[in-house]
Amino acid sequence: MHAVIQANRTVYATNVVDKMQEKGIVQAAEHWRQENALPLPAQFLMETGRLVAEQGSGIKDRLASLWPIYVWNNPQSDFERKGLEAVVKNPDRPFTGFVRTGREKYFQAIYADLAVAHACAECHNKHPNSPRRDYTLNDVMGGIAITIPLNQ
Repeated sequence: MHAVIQANRTVYATNVVDKMQEKGIVQAAEHWRQENALPLPAQFLMETGRLVAEQGSGIKDRLASLWPIYVWNNPQSDFERKGLEAVVKNPDRPFTGFVRTGREKYFQAIYADLAVAHACAECHNKHPNSPRRDYTLNDVMGGIAITIPLNQ
């Protein structure tokens, strides 16, 4: 699942956003709906994750970070916090495990979320809410958290 998410986002960031911006055709913008712009690569990932969740499979994916621009991207559990700390230290290795919420059991994985395009690093470095402003291409910016239910 992560391979598909990452491939889609990388293709979007490098072959759509970067190329369209370089050619001056259209920009990616945080308020893309109001500005008739492209969604930022992070927003693309969040929107596709929202659509997956709406299908009712119980599968979820989201972006999380130790340095989030918005509070909803903070780690939502100790597992996510530990996972983010682990992928910052070792980005090539996902942090995985099983978690429980009430009676429900889930497989959860945190994969490093890298600045796959210049637009990713530039956006975070310039955003007024960003607690960190020193990202470069391929830096770990956070993680992609994937949750898969096991009780269904």
